[in-house]
This record gives sequence, C-alpha cells and structure tokens, in this order.
Amino acid sequence: MNIAVLCISDSAFAGKREDLSGPLIIDIMRETARSTYYGCVPDEQDQISIELVRLCDEEKVDIILTTGGTGFAPRDVTPEATLSVLDRQVPGIPEAMRQKSLAITPRSMLSRAVAGIRGETLIINLPGSPKAVKENLETVLPILNHAVELIHGRVENCAADK
Repeated sequence: MNIAVLCISDSAFAGKREDLSGPLIIDIMRETARSTYYGCVPDEQDQISIELVRLCDEEKVDIILTTGGTGFAPRDVTPEATLSVLDRQVPGIPEAMRQKSLAITPRSMLSRAVAGIRGETLIINLPGSPKAVKENLETVLPILNHAVELIHGRVENCAADK
C-alpha cells in the first residue's frame, strides 16, 4: 500500500514543536506500507483540503492518515476539511476507534475524527497525541488491507473472504 501521513498542526508546521505522531505512524505502518509520504500543513481548512485532494487525485495514495486537529479547539478543523473532499463517509472506522479508546479514557468522546473515501483513497483522521495515535492505529490496522482491496474492486465475494 502507498500511504501518506499528514500532520496537521500550526506549531509543527511553523517549526515550533516536533511532530511525534507522524513519525510514529510511519514506524507502525512500516511493514504494511510499500511507500510512505509525509507532510505537514497548518490548521487551515483550505490548505488541509487542498493537500488531501492532491494526495488522492495526483499522488494516488491508497491511504491517508492525518494526525491532529480533531478536537474542540477553535483551530481544530481537520474533520471539516476531510468531509469537504470525501465522496463517501466510512463512519464505522471512527466509531470503532472511539469505542476502543473509551475503555482507556472518557476523553475519547471528545474526538471529532472522521473517515471516508475519495476516489480510490481511504482517509482516516487520527488524534494528535502519540499515545492516542498508537491506540487508534491498533484498532484499524487489521482492516486496512481489506479496505484498500475493496476500494480498488479487487474483492469479488466478501462473504468468502473471511
């Protein structure tokens, strides 16, 4: 799979703090990914949307994993930017991430993360915290290969593919 990791953070983009979650995602996905793109954009809805579209439509990545901007802060606009570029939503992914995280912390209820499909790319919003990124990725990792195969039309009979 070709994977893109997109850090969404004003401070990381400006070089004021190191992004720890993006490199962690790359490390976790190392065995799954054939190639990995990494980028960072500020918490600006238009810039996030433009980069998501570029990665989907031009770079043709299979999965985009965003990190950051999914909370309640006024500049947390990752879900809105993601929703603006999706063809179809995949609500089960963020539901599963929140459910799993709820066993660890009640703060998981504050996540506004979304997931969906644009063209042949699956986009998943992850939190900005390295700890939460690891927990959320562990939840979705088992379904990523199958999801990509489905999006690309390479699965003919899901019932037989258990």
